Amino acid sequence: MAAHDPVEQKYVYDFAEGNKDLKDLLGGKGANLAEMTNLGLPVPPGFTITTEACKAYLTTGREPDGLAGQIEAHLESLEREMGRRLGDPDDPLLVSVRSGAKFSMPGMMETVLNVGLNDRSVIGLSAQAGQNDRFAWDSYRRLIQMFGKTVCEVPGEEFEHALDEIKRAKGTHDDLDLDADDLRGLVDAYKKIFAKHTGREFPQEPREQLDLAIRAVFDSWNAERAILYRRQERIPADLGTAVNVVAMVFGNLGPDSGTGVAFTRDPGSGAQGIYGDYLANAQGEDVVAGIRNTVPLQELEQLDKTSYDQLLDIMARLEEHYKDLCDIEFTIERGKLWMLQTRVGKRTAAAAFVIAGQLVDEGLIDLDEALHRVNGAQLAQLMFPRFQLDHEFEAVAKGIGASPGAASGKVVFTSARAVELAAEGESVILVRRETNPDDLNGMIAAKGILTSRGGKTSHAAVVARGMGKTCVSGADELDVNVPAKRFTVGDHVVNEGDVVSIDGTTGKVYLGEVPVMPSEVVQYFEGELDPENTDDALVRSVHRIMTHADAARRLRVRTNADTGADAARARRFGAEGIGLCRTEHMFLGDRRELVERLILASGEREREDALAALLPLQRADFIEIFREMDGLPVTVRLIDPPLHEFLPPLEQLAVNVAVAQERGEDVAKEEALLAAVRRMHEENPMLGLRGVRLGLVIPGLFAMQVRAIAEAAVAVVRDGGKACPEIMVPLVGAVQELETVRAEAERIIAEVVGDSGVEVLIGTMIEVPRAALTAGQIAEAAEFFSFGTNDLTQMGWGFSRDDVEGAFFWRYLELGIFGISPFESIDTDGVGRLVRIAAEEGRAARPGLKLGVCGEHGGDPDSVHFFHEVGLDYVSCSPFRVPVARLEAGRASITTTGSDSR
Repeated sequence: MAAHDPVEQKYVYDFAEGNKDLKDLLGGKGANLAEMTNLGLPVPPGFTITTEACKAYLTTGREPDGLAGQIEAHLESLEREMGRRLGDPDDPLLVSVRSGAKFSMPGMMETVLNVGLNDRSVIGLSAQAGQNDRFAWDSYRRLIQMFGKTVCEVPGEEFEHALDEIKRAKGTHDDLDLDADDLRGLVDAYKKIFAKHTGREFPQEPREQLDLAIRAVFDSWNAERAILYRRQERIPADLGTAVNVVAMVFGNLGPDSGTGVAFTRDPGSGAQGIYGDYLANAQGEDVVAGIRNTVPLQELEQLDKTSYDQLLDIMARLEEHYKDLCDIEFTIERGKLWMLQTRVGKRTAAAAFVIAGQLVDEGLIDLDEALHRVNGAQLAQLMFPRFQLDHEFEAVAKGIGASPGAASGKVVFTSARAVELAAEGESVILVRRETNPDDLNGMIAAKGILTSRGGKTSHAAVVARGMGKTCVSGADELDVNVPAKRFTVGDHVVNEGDVVSIDGTTGKVYLGEVPVMPSEVVQYFEGELDPENTDDALVRSVHRIMTHADAARRLRVRTNADTGADAARARRFGAEGIGLCRTEHMFLGDRRELVERLILASGEREREDALAALLPLQRADFIEIFREMDGLPVTVRLIDPPLHEFLPPLEQLAVNVAVAQERGEDVAKEEALLAAVRRMHEENPMLGLRGVRLGLVIPGLFAMQVRAIAEAAVAVVRDGGKACPEIMVPLVGAVQELETVRAEAERIIAEVVGDSGVEVLIGTMIEVPRAALTAGQIAEAAEFFSFGTNDLTQMGWGFSRDDVEGAFFWRYLELGIFGISPFESIDTDGVGRLVRIAAEEGRAARPGLKLGVCGEHGGDPDSVHFFHEVGLDYVSCSPFRVPVARLEAGRASITTTGSDSR
């Protein structure tokens, strides 16, 4: 079918045909190149091959019908526009081939520059550049190196070793000291490396180079590092990547040329100003690879004021157009500025909040959009501690604070070692000269990343910011020796396994472990910082956005708390009640002996005595919690785990008794305890005698707890306080279980509360799949449901969390069976469907049924959005996660109401 046939699917778009809203089709890079072209900015001409072509190629293993003809037609158009032909020996057109997925994946997929160079056109390129042989041979060696590594999987270190060898022979450490003859020799060395590993000569046909590079970009979508990055960032695997073919412009033509990366605001702090890196006489990959240390963007004003002023004007236009922080790549070719890329820039968590507040002040966005642009994961990062520094801690080195945070750990020099030690529970700092995409595994495993080269736009910096990892880059005082597994700085030698601390805000590096202190955001939530009277832009922005989130959200946010101290902290963090108070935690420590007495009771009298001893202790616990919550609802879960958890392990106890018997000691008490433990032993106790079953089997146990709750509430009310207790019966699977417990509980409550005015709700925890599927029946006896999603996940999937996470989850994540652990974020298709069924059928039977969730999913950002959509009334989570849940509940509301403007 001809390329011009109107029914043929369109796979290739010139830049002038697209716009920024076509990211699904053209990828982020292609859509934004098209947008800049439409704005009249100086963009080199080119075209984009769509994500649909990539998906078709990956599905079938071959290019889709019509693609080759469309590429040929657009290449011919590009050649006419440029007045040059691809790889022409006398006046060559060269192109770059770059990936560009919908979502930014920095360094994870492939790029090939200078496509079209060969043994003949390198001479024409030199003539084209005014007989600049050095430039031409430098460009050719770069093509062979990138093409070999990217397209033909030649080990990149072999090219690096050849370059280092030529520099050593020249007596230099700087690439720029190599002349044309040196680079011509390097090209010969690179060709030999290429032939050794591929079994063929470096391809001389320009169109073959182009086609192979395009396929390599398609294939890189499923490269191991790209898959790992997508999982880390939760990017869907079925999007595919676009391919951008762009006419080359050259920053390596001499001192009047160069390349750089700029941000319209500081991606680390959000501060307004001029931020970026510039590298004279270089191509773009040199900046992001960190192989040469850059100069601050401001120095470009002294080198080329015309280009500098034009760049600042373009930056201002782009930020106003995109209404956000923009990340820009540019090249200057002999004084001519070219824009190679723009995108909404990755930023640190602190910068995200600060910039959102700034843009509201500038009238570019409203508060709904500001709330949309931040998230709970970023807020959680801001709540991590920071270093507590005094005169005892002197920095031994200072680099660039590329991604903030405070991280201490053992030094490692390879990604493999980082993964190995992290798996053993160690905190590690990955130290490299510079990172590259192959280091992604180690960067994920490490607490922080430290490099001796690169700047704020290097690979290490960009990826670390995206992952929320602490990073210091460009600490050039460090002499990093990877083979020897050590680095030196001044008189200090730091070996693998030694501990260092890095500050991603100041860029400082410390020897040893530095103590930490609470972050300013935690101090704000604790009430120690007044947002109306502080110069801290971050605290002001967090307060402003949190206030708007609270006003926007429908979901209430409670906390999981078992003590008065936890309850008090959660209230400071904004909790609106307790969604889970676990009574079994109150039976530990000194009270364990009373539980043993209860278990070993030989008759009704002994059992009643044990319960009578526990009653005042439970009552005192509840009084403390009710007072701290001061009238906010408190959901108390009756004792849930199997009683064997309060007893010694069977094997240990049996050995102790046997040894004592052998010695002739009196072991009557121990023998009675052993008999009880044997009697209660279960092969699978989490599916045995626990929860409501325990309350029905041991007379008086639940009754004691209900009485303690009711008496505590009455005591608080009579002292002038307020109490709103809710009694939750755990592990119910049949309505008859709940009805039995409820009848006894109502009798006790009526007896205790009298005319005090205390009202006690009785409900149940939905954590057994059968309870979810019979929710309509259970709602007849329940005034509220609280979803215990931890157990619901275990029983829904049929595995024990304690056993399986270390056993095989890593393999399931690796294979893509799990995108994320179902204990971390709720499985909406399976477990979530059980929640939805129970919510709908429960409300149908009892319209006023209160619905909440108290598993750890209550503090997970993605899960909060699901619970909002299902119609729950509240989520409950640990005190530290309360602000995260508040923020995400607000974001869920504005997304649902359609105010998502991007």
